[in-house]
Amino acid sequence: MIEVLYEDNHIIAVNKKVSDIVQGDKTGDITLADETKAYIKKKYNKPGDVYLGIPHRLDRPVSGVIVFARTSKALTRLNMMFQDHEDMIVKTYWAIVCKLPEKDHEVLIDFVVKDDKVNKSHIYNSAKKGAKMAKLEYTLIGSAQRYYLLKVRLFTGRHHQIRCQLAKIGCSIKGDIKYGAPSPNQDGGISLHARSISFVHPVSQKRLTIIAEPNTKDNLWKIFSEQNKSL
Repeated sequence: MIEVLYEDNHIIAVNKKVSDIVQGDKTGDITLADETKAYIKKKYNKPGDVYLGIPHRLDRPVSGVIVFARTSKALTRLNMMFQDHEDMIVKTYWAIVCKLPEKDHEVLIDFVVKDDKVNKSHIYNSAKKGAKMAKLEYTLIGSAQRYYLLKVRLFTGRHHQIRCQLAKIGCSIKGDIKYGAPSPNQDGGISLHARSISFVHPVSQKRLTIIAEPNTKDNLWKIFSEQNKSL
């Protein structure tokens, strides 16, 4: 059962669980897009196929808000906004990290190269062939049980960007053994949550902000959510 955060005739936003996969891959598992289509088809009693466009994605082990387009017009405009237009779209994440960062607040700018063979990104201090600039801003907003909660604003959308940039400063995300965490999470995910997305609606042109609560039984997420209800 999907958790719908917002819907109208043009877009629908849902709260992705750690186990969900947004778009089909070699696993053949049912996708979040498929589940969302089924929800629309049933709710609105739609005959035939349901249109659903995918303007952005979240890694499978990541949870949080994801937006789908219900019309081709909305998809075209959302695609444009997701191409690094930081003035039009603001993406905020919560990340539980294993180590206290040296600074409570910092802007990180690095260069990322994706390695398709191992589905991992490598990070560099300066530009090199095949690298893309990656920029994010983090703020320390909580601590509990020897872990720390960072609020992350993403300015660019690179492969595994938050995961590898935080790992580079010694702050691996809890459960993310691919990027240096000491052990996996019990649910198989990582403690990275797409907390909110704010953007100009592709049709009404009004600013829209959608917020997602962590949808997990993990007690640590419950503690941090309670500490940061207003963020």
